[in-house]
Amino acid sequence: MFPWISDTLSAAIGAFRLLRSDMLLIALGACTGFLLTVLGIPRIAALLPRDKGRAFAVDAEKSVGKPMGAGFFFVCVFALSVFLFVPWRFDILLFVAIALLASAVGLVDDATGGLSEYKLAFFDLLAACLSAWLLMSGGEPIALWFPLVSGSFLLPPFVTFLLFAGVIWISINATNCSDGVDGLSGSLSTVSLVFLAFLLYGVVGDRATADYLLIPYDPRSGMWASLAFIMVGCVAGYLWHNAPPSTVLMGDAGSRPLGLLLGVLVCASHNVFLIVIVGFVILANGGTGIAKVALKRFFRILVFGRIRFPLHDHFRKEVGWTGSQVLMRFVIAHLILSALLYALLLKVR
Repeated sequence: MFPWISDTLSAAIGAFRLLRSDMLLIALGACTGFLLTVLGIPRIAALLPRDKGRAFAVDAEKSVGKPMGAGFFFVCVFALSVFLFVPWRFDILLFVAIALLASAVGLVDDATGGLSEYKLAFFDLLAACLSAWLLMSGGEPIALWFPLVSGSFLLPPFVTFLLFAGVIWISINATNCSDGVDGLSGSLSTVSLVFLAFLLYGVVGDRATADYLLIPYDPRSGMWASLAFIMVGCVAGYLWHNAPPSTVLMGDAGSRPLGLLLGVLVCASHNVFLIVIVGFVILANGGTGIAKVALKRFFRILVFGRIRFPLHDHFRKEVGWTGSQVLMRFVIAHLILSALLYALLLKVR
């Protein structure tokens, strides 16, 4: 009598089954990543290089001798989980390969300390450019949206590529600089990954919500969100052993691919300013130090002369916070600021 009712119900049931299937795969991937990382790190710790201490870092002597480079293991677990639980797609598989390459370069630096800042910066730029190229959808213009402005905007592909590569490069280095306190970089990154995953899956990747908020809809966003959730599981498994006092360190082999993924997810949301919203504390902690060093080295301009960077070293050395206090307070600040900025981002549209 009312055929449209049955058609609507059939479509709704099909969508629910698809959603349930996607969520189940994501959950399985995250749980697999967590379990393999928790169980695997103690078994491979003896094979990892040992931390030799970092010059000028506060309490660096406490980490001397600990296994370093565990990030390479949890990135490999991440790659395996993606291969098993995420539908194969060229850009996803190629990104995982780039993440593995970034982790391998970081492991070489962890093991030898022989890579200069400029060599690492070059590898970071290469990874950023390759990842930005993957996001460019074959060179077609990408609709971008910005905070506090309704609608979307089309920029020339080359300008978008430069924006994406720059954001990803900054994210890699800011995340890397935030590593230095037990559990800090991993915890801050996990918070950012969760915010990004929900935005990509529930907003950018949902046509009704995206249309309502005047945000460009992208059907590929759900795939990128899957990567975020799986990485959360892997990092959680690492934090199981990195909680203060840590028994193992991720090193550049973990912090660089983590920053790479954060930057790529920000660009996949079509809003490059999202790096400030979901990564405010990461940028304040590590990114400002990069800016300070660059201004002093290349332009002879000294800013924040009395502040030690990364900021976690300033709070430990100058303010007297313990490592555990830095971890807890930075994570609390990150959660509160990200939640407030996230709400403003979606409310003021």
